[in-house]
Amino acid sequence: MGLFNMFSGGGMSNISIVLLGVGPYITASIIMQLLTMIVPRLEQMYKEDMIVPRLEQMYKEDGDAGRQKFNMITRVLTVPLAVVQTIAMISLLKSQGVITALSSMHFGVMVITAVAGTIFLMWLGELITEKGLGNGVSIMIFAGIVAGLPTNLLQFKAIFDSTQIFTYIAFIAVIIVTILGVVFVTEGQRVIPISYARRMRGGQHYGGANTHLPLRVNQAGVIPIIFAVSLVLFPRMIGQMLMNVDQPTLVSIGTTLTNLFANQVVYGVVYFTLVVVFTYFYTAVVFDPQKISENLQRQGGYVGGMRPGRETAEYLGKIVNRITLTGSLFLGAIAILPLIVQVFTSSQLLTIGGTSILIVVSVVIEMVKQIDAQLVMRDYDRI
Repeated sequence: MGLFNMFSGGGMSNISIVLLGVGPYITASIIMQLLTMIVPRLEQMYKEDMIVPRLEQMYKEDGDAGRQKFNMITRVLTVPLAVVQTIAMISLLKSQGVITALSSMHFGVMVITAVAGTIFLMWLGELITEKGLGNGVSIMIFAGIVAGLPTNLLQFKAIFDSTQIFTYIAFIAVIIVTILGVVFVTEGQRVIPISYARRMRGGQHYGGANTHLPLRVNQAGVIPIIFAVSLVLFPRMIGQMLMNVDQPTLVSIGTTLTNLFANQVVYGVVYFTLVVVFTYFYTAVVFDPQKISENLQRQGGYVGGMRPGRETAEYLGKIVNRITLTGSLFLGAIAILPLIVQVFTSSQLLTIGGTSILIVVSVVIEMVKQIDAQLVMRDYDRI
């Protein structure tokens, strides 16, 4: 439940009105992003006079108006997902004896309150993003991680054993190496040289300059891990909910799901796989080689040794796939780092939250860039 508590900004450990955090909103975003790829193909199976949302066009081509419609659908989808996750969470808390039997009225109030808390956090996250302070969802998760640091330090102090000093030193060294690795991969990029042909317009020469196209090793940032966590937690929550119904078949399915994802090996493999898959998926969403190639061609730019158009797009796609493999494997390793460290330390407290480190470092780097950009606009010295 540590990951769930992190994504709820610490709300889970306090059983607060925001115990779900932004989880339902993230899940809704995943579904909508997937539909941007699936719906255009489904449209071919329907008649032209049927109403099928053109989500991909809305998301990529309709500008701000399309993005606003896309975000509105995501918000609406968040509500039923929040209801389902709240019911599953209440079932989980009941099975662990945290809460006792509830009347229908109390149950309904808990569901409505938790859903309202999620809607509030969703609004707050979008407000933070709108004000240019970075990704609002990531910042709220960042706040939850930082807020939990004092508690973690107190727990570490309680179990401190002077005979394990070398283990602690090694633990700190691994944390430092992990942070350096996260910074290196986050800032790492492959530079593609771009040349522009000289053009004559109105008696003046334009172009003829050489520049470059930076391709980041981790194009997707922390989004794949956030998506993966939301999905990897969902089956166990559903399993806990099914275990509390009166139907034997559903109880059996719920027990199987709960026991399956309680297995650390299965959990680690599924988590790692989801991170890798979502890294490729989200990179495909945010980076379109075909459109970049078309833009370069319209502006008179070209990649050395490549023909403008299709050949350039294929080359860029090939390069992105190669560097994304490195980035996805790194993100996957970071995600399951706590499980690996736990094997060697045999302690749940001496575990390195690779996901937490990645989110904290990435959010700090992004916030520094945002602040620097604002300072440059206002002619202040950079950080």
